[in-house]
Amino acid sequence: MSENSPALREAIFNKRMLICIFTGFSSGLPLFVFINLLPAWMNDAHVDIKAIGLMALLQVPYIAKFLWAPLLDHFRVGHFGRRRGWMILLHVLLIAALALMGSLNPATEIGLISLVGITVSFLSASLDIAIDAYRRELLPDNELGLGNTIHVNAYKLAGLIPGSLALYLSDTGLAWPTVFIVVALFMLPGLVMSLVIAEPQLKQLPPRTLDAAIILPFKEFFTRHGVLAALEVLLFIFLFKLGDSLATSLATKFYLDMGFSKTEIAIIAKNAGLWSGIVGGILGGIWMIKLGINRALWLFGAAQLAVIPLFAWLSMVGHNPVVLAIVVGSEAFGVGLGTAAFVAFIAKSTNPLYTATQLALLTALAAVPRTVINAYAGFMVEGLGWTNFFWICTWLGIPGMLMLVRVAPWKEADTPETQKA
Repeated sequence: MSENSPALREAIFNKRMLICIFTGFSSGLPLFVFINLLPAWMNDAHVDIKAIGLMALLQVPYIAKFLWAPLLDHFRVGHFGRRRGWMILLHVLLIAALALMGSLNPATEIGLISLVGITVSFLSASLDIAIDAYRRELLPDNELGLGNTIHVNAYKLAGLIPGSLALYLSDTGLAWPTVFIVVALFMLPGLVMSLVIAEPQLKQLPPRTLDAAIILPFKEFFTRHGVLAALEVLLFIFLFKLGDSLATSLATKFYLDMGFSKTEIAIIAKNAGLWSGIVGGILGGIWMIKLGINRALWLFGAAQLAVIPLFAWLSMVGHNPVVLAIVVGSEAFGVGLGTAAFVAFIAKSTNPLYTATQLALLTALAAVPRTVINAYAGFMVEGLGWTNFFWICTWLGIPGMLMLVRVAPWKEADTPETQKA
């Protein structure tokens, strides 16, 4: 143990892990604006719940980012390098776009908000492409698990800004335009990081032609073990987090309907969810070392599914801060476990030669539920009521678990399908 301690400390306490904190924070903050901030902002303006739910469609670029990922792989911006140039430009544009969004009025300018919102989503999805590729090229193979865990937890940490700080500031009387500016300025640390870090040394030559950058990643993925195996992986990625994603799609609106103030949501729900999710993610990463990815997907997926009915319980209890903390904390812990295994599965499902585009494809597919399916959550709640809605979400989580028989058999080696070769 003592012989391994210096190597372990080096793997944890190095500049690469610090960079992963900043990349995760910048990657997560714009998304949480859509998930946490927009519903509260629009609720204050008395926007209809169906319209609030439809705002999830603004996240469509997250599920289509693989379409332009090859462009970011092939072209450079300025003299900063293939990855850093895009990261710097996209940080600057996101700061401006988030501030602009907050200057609009949800009650009278919903069309303009949608236009700016889709722009923010496009810029954020593009930043994800650049950041994911940078992180993959930065980390040596033995640090991929730890680096991605730190990135994901920093991603969740970013939710405190639009999901907690912003709600608290608005509840104290601060004008919404100012709140959005405050949120936008939290992208500055990521911008500074992008300016001072070095471009990673390439582990392989970048695509020499645009045709190669576009065609080869998709061809390799679908021919690696056959089209059927590839489609099974894609279907699993779509289904695995469908139930939980739908259940939490209108979480802020749900808490408000249960009688919780924005301050209570900021202090209780957002903090309970954040820290429980981080603990779940860290423990999931540690337990996966012994369990392996396949068995972790089974066990952590079951935990992720089991916590969804707790929201139905809260809908029947109503305004109860203790129950709110229990429900949100338990759900975040279970999802933290599930996400740790899910992210590891996605990373292992890519070929190192085509990581940027293949990661964009798989993470885009994982974003489909929260973008397309979640857009109809408002209609479902209006027709079913909150309690029945959460039971439907529970049932929708089962098909993803059934897919594990095909993509991650319990008795098979601890790596997903791409490792079978």
